[in-house]
Amino acid sequence: MPSARRVKLVFFTALSGFVILLFYTSHLRHTTAADTRTAGDFYRKTADAMDRVRGGGSVRQKPIPKYDDGDDAAVANAMAERLRLAELKAKENANAKAPNKPDAPEDVIGVGSSAGGQLKLKEDKELVRDSEEDPEVKAEINSILKKSPIIIFSKSYCPHSKRAKGILLEKYNIQPAPYVVELDEHPLGKKIQDRLAEMTGRKTVPNVLIAGISVGGGDEIAELDREKKLGDKIKEIGGKRIEVNERFIASKKAG
Repeated sequence: MPSARRVKLVFFTALSGFVILLFYTSHLRHTTAADTRTAGDFYRKTADAMDRVRGGGSVRQKPIPKYDDGDDAAVANAMAERLRLAELKAKENANAKAPNKPDAPEDVIGVGSSAGGQLKLKEDKELVRDSEEDPEVKAEINSILKKSPIIIFSKSYCPHSKRAKGILLEKYNIQPAPYVVELDEHPLGKKIQDRLAEMTGRKTVPNVLIAGISVGGGDEIAELDREKKLGDKIKEIGGKRIEVNERFIASKKAG
């Protein structure tokens, strides 16, 4: 049987251990933060985790950046300006390639308001007007125009040409005498006629030029003669360098 002393020692040892255990557990309760989680918190976190698994990523999405209206306006204005410049460039290119442009007044050959574009001869008999025609045709026309103040472009078989030549060469005495070019017999006749069409607007023969100005064909010459205006017309255009009178009047006076 244990002694009374040993029993007391065991009792006090057990009591001391119990007191120390109480002290230690009390200290842990004061130093550890209280767990405030609830059943609702547990459910919400569990649901979030399941959503992440199904969606393959985080539930929280980054906010979509908002575009600045000012940036959109600047981009739109820049694009509109580029389109406007492109349109202007396209118009300039189209105008540069346009084949049908109005002729300048100095390039127009005829009578009346287009007189500024008439072919005229200088005192040295050089042609004033230059052109982009075939050099050979240009040289030949310039050479022909120097032959006389009056040039009759004709065709040997044309009745209208014969009538114009009859009036100018037989009915009238003109000095210097008119120079006749039979285009059907000339090696460059077709090209000369085409060029005359561009210069005077008359495609047919006869084509009568006085000082480089077309006064018409057979019908016009006949009408001027019938109205007694042909001599005045020749002097008006040709100036003092041309002398003209009717042969039959001169013969009648002489008789």
